[in-house]
Amino acid sequence: MQLSRIILGLALVSSLAGCLQTDGERALAGAAAGAVVADALDTNVVAGAALGGLAGATCDDMGVCY
Repeated sequence: MQLSRIILGLALVSSLAGCLQTDGERALAGAAAGAVVADALDTNVVAGAALGGLAGATCDDMGVCY
């Protein structure tokens, strides 16, 4: 159950972070959203920010955002 919440949170972070222009902007937005999602799920906020930042920075390379 916890893993599905984390995966759902990362999917949401990736979709939100894809609206920006540069990898740095997407990484910052992803990190912020990842921290918020991790806090809401009562998990490690630093890990959530790191994963959100990674998802935001790489979503353009993975073809998630255009």
